[in-house]
Amino acid sequence: MLFISPTESHRGTPGHPSPLPTMADSMDIDDSLYSRQRYVLGDSAMQKMARSAVFLSGIGALGVEIAKNIVLAGVKAVTLHDCKQCEVWDLGTNFFIREEDVHSQKKRVEAVHSRVAELNPYVQVSVSTDVLDENTDLSFLKRYQCVVLTETKLSLQKRIDHFCHSQQPPIKFIGCDVFGICSRVFCDFGEAFEVSDPTGEEPKELFIQNISQENPGVVTCMDSRTHGLQTGQSVCFKEINGMSELNGTTHQVTVLSPYSFAIGDTSSFQPYAHAGIFRLVKMPKTFTFETMEQQLSDPRLLTPDFSKPEAPLQLHTIMLALDAFLEQQCFKPLTSSRSPCFEWVLSYSWYIVVAHCFNVDFGVCRGDRYDALRACIGESLCLKLHTFQVFMVGCGAIGCEMLKNMALMGVGLSRCSGEICITDPDLIEKSNLNRQFLFRPQHIRKPKSTTAAAASLEINPELQIDAHLNKVCPATEDMYSDAFFSRLNLVVTALDNVEARRYVDSRSVSNQKALLDSGTMGTKGHTEIIVPYLTESYNSHRDPPEEEIPFCTLKSFPAVIEHTIQWARDKFESAFSHKPSIYNMFWQTHSSAQEVLRVRIILHSMEGSFQVIKLLSRRPTQWEHCLALARLKFDKYFKRKALQLLHSFPLDTRLKDGSLFWQSPKRPPSPIEFELSDPLHFSFVVSSARLFAGIYNIPHSEEQLSYEAVSSVLAEVEVPEYKPAEKVSTDETVKKPDQLQMTVSSEEERQAISQLQKAISSSSVTPGRLRMTPTFFEKDDDSNGHMDFVASASALRAHMYAIEAADRLQTKRIAGKIIPAIATSTAAVAGLVSLELIKVAGGYGFELFKNCFFNLAIPVMVLTETAQVKRTQIRDDISFSIWDRWTIFGHEDFTLSDFMNAVKVLIIPKYGLKQLFVL
Repeated sequence: MLFISPTESHRGTPGHPSPLPTMADSMDIDDSLYSRQRYVLGDSAMQKMARSAVFLSGIGALGVEIAKNIVLAGVKAVTLHDCKQCEVWDLGTNFFIREEDVHSQKKRVEAVHSRVAELNPYVQVSVSTDVLDENTDLSFLKRYQCVVLTETKLSLQKRIDHFCHSQQPPIKFIGCDVFGICSRVFCDFGEAFEVSDPTGEEPKELFIQNISQENPGVVTCMDSRTHGLQTGQSVCFKEINGMSELNGTTHQVTVLSPYSFAIGDTSSFQPYAHAGIFRLVKMPKTFTFETMEQQLSDPRLLTPDFSKPEAPLQLHTIMLALDAFLEQQCFKPLTSSRSPCFEWVLSYSWYIVVAHCFNVDFGVCRGDRYDALRACIGESLCLKLHTFQVFMVGCGAIGCEMLKNMALMGVGLSRCSGEICITDPDLIEKSNLNRQFLFRPQHIRKPKSTTAAAASLEINPELQIDAHLNKVCPATEDMYSDAFFSRLNLVVTALDNVEARRYVDSRSVSNQKALLDSGTMGTKGHTEIIVPYLTESYNSHRDPPEEEIPFCTLKSFPAVIEHTIQWARDKFESAFSHKPSIYNMFWQTHSSAQEVLRVRIILHSMEGSFQVIKLLSRRPTQWEHCLALARLKFDKYFKRKALQLLHSFPLDTRLKDGSLFWQSPKRPPSPIEFELSDPLHFSFVVSSARLFAGIYNIPHSEEQLSYEAVSSVLAEVEVPEYKPAEKVSTDETVKKPDQLQMTVSSEEERQAISQLQKAISSSSVTPGRLRMTPTFFEKDDDSNGHMDFVASASALRAHMYAIEAADRLQTKRIAGKIIPAIATSTAAVAGLVSLELIKVAGGYGFELFKNCFFNLAIPVMVLTETAQVKRTQIRDDISFSIWDRWTIFGHEDFTLSDFMNAVKVLIIPKYGLKQLFVL
């Protein structure tokens, strides 16, 4: 695991910081905690981060958010610097400051230190409370790889940035400020900052259809697949037959079309024959940063909203003027009694969020935790948020961030009859702790919803939270009924799958409730705002369906590593989950083996019985049998399958058009001879045996898993000689057969009856043998052997087909369908959704709602208008949209006649209709 000394309390001053731990030469990464983040950043970046120390100054609203994210990310050490005391204002902006901290007049950094530190025991968190000003000796910063300043005067930011920029290597500098609804971030990473992966996208491999022998040579993708390349990028080639000079070489491309590109002179190469794969080569990119002093006069700005391209420069100019004024007035940032200048800044840039809602209640200060929010949105809107009834579905990473934001904003207060209802059926896993910051190690295996609710009440005890453990689906419509939705002001989704989103959206539309949706994938994030009568719904657009791998490709002709991983995953599901489930269902329906035998003798067949009898007759009774079964499976999967394919389709087989059968993307298999000394072979046999023992309820000990014990058992196993079977199907339209509906020959029927008779006569059919224990794939528990089976089976099949194997981490991501994730993306989308929540509460117009897409890796952030709802015109004066409905209230004895009468009275006159038709 990624080992850093457990957190200790360190105190020091900027001039004399607490000693930081020495950097480890090498370290492993705790995959059980960091797995989702590893898929985003990669191991190299994770290792660099784990050797880095960060100095963070200013532990206010912005600073504590930064501290949370960098500690969750797993840097080596963080020094939190702040010298201010906790104030009531902080309760509404700093989620780690509590009421008792304000009453005891604790320093902010002392109040948050332990709460930040417990986010990640691998990160050493220390504190510094001395003044950092123009007279401070900055040499102490040499101990850090990154310096982050918040709530710092511009002149001091410039001084510290100049110091960091001048070091060799440069210390990475980030200066950031938040003034109400306006914010700015400045980055200076030195004059030559090299980025090894400029986009963060995983390069894909594509098959080649043809390469022309000319100058320049033109590469064409197979099956009209788009290559997604850009001119100037580079690709490498492999597995090309004919023009083999290209194998292992890298070439810069010139894009000709979405399906082809030029690579330079190929006229002197051998003619292209067939096959070949190309892959994008990631090239490092160097960025040059200027100092803050240089950038202030000629800034390079990110433009998030292209409908207002002038806004970033205008805000930059305004904030520079503010900085100059504050330097003169010795401004104290964000105290509980705000000065007029602070109000002026907020009102000056008010058009960004609340252009049409400015009124006199923005100056109201009540000396409570909501004063900071009042300064931004006014008293009236603040009170409306307190009364809000919100239903949030999902309490994962985005859900935790949303609950934190709603707690700080006072959404759903008990004293105002507001409420937040949350539901999530999942339990907390260790891997959640890297992003879902409301959870701690002691919460593992506890419900997400109730734990998140308790943590939110610590942030704001005034909340009213109702936590459920249910899915929101048709089966729970009695609980989440129309009456339930009618009480709501807003629905928030924090879900990780499309189908659940679609269902919640349909319920929101049918009940005419606003819906705030968001999602992340790695460094990417999006938000979608759905408002009754103004916007389209989530279901108004559909992404193209995910392309399925043909069954025959998985079964016999894998071409890429994804195919072998999916095959291994399917084998796991079939052998250890699906078949045991079928077995149990069968014996729950049929009372005894004798009854099944009687019916089979009379009818000669019984649905599902063939597979069940096979499982019963071959059922192992002890650990040694499980090992033998696993050894036979190895022979079946990795030797016999290859021999059968080569028997059916020899290497020189040709198709009707004369082309070779075995050409790209088909790969001829090579049989694998079992070698127990091969770690991959050993892993497959042992993991398979453990899983068989699990479903058959057979105990085993750790000693029986040793190489010596396994070797002695397998030495006695007799492996039957291979005999060719019938030809293999190559039809790509063939679907995976239903094991319950599989046709069985008369000979197999007779064998089944014989096997069942034998089992009954041997008195081995006991109640315990009529029960199996299905195993459900769990990717995050390395002790259960599930990933051992999938990884070894996939790697062996890849070797059999000469496919480059994936490492365990990549295999786990693909097999487990893991969505890469980092805390910063989830925090960003939750912040954007919270802004839209305020707009929903304020009843804003269509033009002020914004959807957002961002990619922190590039970086890009784009704000767009929501999609306006489409209306269908019936006639000049009548139209409808997805949000329109006719509501007729009935009663228990309401008849069709009553309904028709109600329509005649309420609906027909309203729309001037002349006749009612009932279909």
